[in-house]
Amino acid sequence: MQNDGNGKKTEAEAPAEAAAHEERAAEAHEEHKKKKKKEEIVEELKQKLEEKEKEFTELRGRLLYQQADFENFKKLKAKEKQEALKFGNETLVKELLPVIDNLERAIQHGCKTEDAKAIVEGVQLTLNSFLKVLEKFGVTRVDALEKEFDPNVHEAIAQETREDKAPGTVVTELQKGYIMDGRLLRPSMVTVAKNSEEE
Repeated sequence: MQNDGNGKKTEAEAPAEAAAHEERAAEAHEEHKKKKKKEEIVEELKQKLEEKEKEFTELRGRLLYQQADFENFKKLKAKEKQEALKFGNETLVKELLPVIDNLERAIQHGCKTEDAKAIVEGVQLTLNSFLKVLEKFGVTRVDALEKEFDPNVHEAIAQETREDKAPGTVVTELQKGYIMDGRLLRPSMVTVAKNSEEE
């Protein structure tokens, strides 16, 4: 480094030092900007994290509330189901009570009279009212007598030789079958015609 002999810098060295000083100042400023930018980014990330934590807490609260609400709904439905199973036949039973009353009256009347015909008529009327109650609940009898044997609704327990009937025709109904809303409750127990050649 050159000087004038008195320890002072020459005029040629002054601009170079000023430039170096400016460069250092610029670097320091840039470094400060970078540091500030980093701090801003960290602060921004902190804010975002706080917002997400707040959202998470709110969502967790909603989820817990919905879970509790769903559990209450399940309990309510289970209770309703139990009550439906317990009292589901209540309407049917209420409809059948008058039928029981009529049967009791027929028995009481039968004890006081020797008129068998009147008793039969009373029981027949009661049976008819009973069948009407069943019809209200979708229960109907299987049509069997004089019909062609149908294994879906008839149960053949015997064959009977009949020349006056086509083979496979139901000729006797020993026990009536019933259908409820299209579903077979029990088949009709029947005997079926066959001709003598089948023996």
